[in-house]
Amino acid sequence: MTPDERRTVRVSKYLSKHLRHQPERIGITLDENGWVEVDELIRAAAAHSFPFTRAELDHVVAVNDKRRFTVDGTRIRANQGHTVEVDLGLPPVEPPAYLYHGTVARNLDAIRADGLRPMARHHVHLSPDRETATRVGARRGRPVVLSVESGAMHRAGHVFRVSANGVWLADSVPPQFLRFQDR
Repeated sequence: MTPDERRTVRVSKYLSKHLRHQPERIGITLDENGWVEVDELIRAAAAHSFPFTRAELDHVVAVNDKRRFTVDGTRIRANQGHTVEVDLGLPPVEPPAYLYHGTVARNLDAIRADGLRPMARHHVHLSPDRETATRVGARRGRPVVLSVESGAMHRAGHVFRVSANGVWLADSVPPQFLRFQDR
């Protein structure tokens, strides 16, 4: 990885931490929908010994393969994954028949018992395809991909939303809607 690529990753992680989890740590306040003024964010980051430019921020937003952030004029927000209270204003939508969730084997017993829960986040994150779910699961070890019967869940009254970067969100996924791979 080149020094420029390392810098891009560092800025992306910094943005994730403060736009999703700990805005107060650098003295910024997200509005009710998760937005903060870009200039305010840049000033706060510089005041906390992590300076970056608007050009660097725009580069991170543009090249992030997961499209984690959205810039709207003078504001920025994370697209999903918040642990702080925000309302992303995403309308309910009908999901495809199946969505996917990437995890690792050590989580399977709990998932079989309780289904998928958001844990510290507001929603369970689901992928539109097996390949994406495999990449998500691989971040924690050898991936296991679960199939979610999202169409059946929707018909049973469960609500789905889709974020700006294509991540599907559900409040939870009960175990009866999960299909596990053979071990």
